[in-house]
Amino acid sequence: MSKIEEIIAESKLNEILHRNEAEKQKNTVVWVLAIIGAVAAVAAIAYAVYRFFTPDYLEDFEDDFDDDFDDYFSEEDQV
Repeated sequence: MSKIEEIIAESKLNEILHRNEAEKQKNTVVWVLAIIGAVAAVAAIAYAVYRFFTPDYLEDFEDDFDDDFDDYFSEEDQV
């Protein structure tokens, strides 16, 4: 009976060791994904701040174009 108990104890020890290795691999994957997510979040925030503070030159161009276009036509020409 002692040999059977030794085999059972040894198999349980192997299961525990393999479980720890699997948890280490999962833990590494979680850390890598967390780092990638953090970098992506910082990049998204930086882009949003950049877009918020950058002036919109196209909007000024369209306003100037509309003003010039109205000068060429009088109210009498409109139908």
